Amino acid sequence: MRARAGRGGRAGFTLIEILVVVVILGILAIVVVPQFANATEDAAQTTTLSELDKLRRAIEVYRARNGTMPLIPAGSGTWGPLVGTGEYLRSGPVNPWVGGVNRNVIIHRSSPDTAFQTTHAWIYNPETGQIWAGGFDGQDNPFPRQ
Repeated sequence: MRARAGRGGRAGFTLIEILVVVVILGILAIVVVPQFANATEDAAQTTTLSELDKLRRAIEVYRARNGTMPLIPAGSGTWGPLVGTGEYLRSGPVNPWVGGVNRNVIIHRSSPDTAFQTTHAWIYNPETGQIWAGGFDGQDNPFPRQ
């Protein structure tokens, strides 16, 4: 596309040329924008699974060193002896898949979630040391957000 002299001798683009560029940009936006939307969901899932892996390793190391499961209180995500000394975890993990104000809440239960929820971020079984991410099933697959 080349600039043409219009009224008054100024160079510019024709209306058709501008419309072609706008259409091309629109098509590119249709292709690219959904990929960015999925990237946010993928990042939340990946981060949650990474935090879950760290928790499982920290619990196993604690058990190996102390011969017992850590006493992790239900509630606001203090993680008891796992975070207090910094020996096992530097800070309490968060679950971005659940997000919101409950992204670090721990509950005690003997099984993982069966559907997506937002009331807790982590499920800990103090008897067995098993831990699951809230909003994920027993095979660490996320439930669709609602």
